Amino acid sequence: MIPISHYLTLGAIIFIIGSIGVLTRKNAIIILMSIELMLNGVNITLVAFSYHLADLTGQIFAIFVVAVAAGEAAVGLAIIIALFRCRATVNVDEIQLLKW
Repeated sequence: MIPISHYLTLGAIIFIIGSIGVLTRKNAIIILMSIELMLNGVNITLVAFSYHLADLTGQIFAIFVVAVAAGEAAVGLAIIIALFRCRATVNVDEIQLLKW
């Protein structure tokens, strides 16, 4: 059996990779994908603790997070597509929402 520390380390590494992507990238689509990666790292941690404590609450919450992340991805992608149609760019440095 794999110890819980391996799962927690994997979740932390995935979360850190996602946060580095959010902080360093300028492309809005890559930033959205990095946020989803961060949520997946949190889900791994939730499921690991849930399994370790023999409680299904963490697993149910992880499923809820996946459902909310799917909605967030759909809305975020729709906003990015709308901005691309108006500005012809997805670079977050070039987009100023106050000057439509």
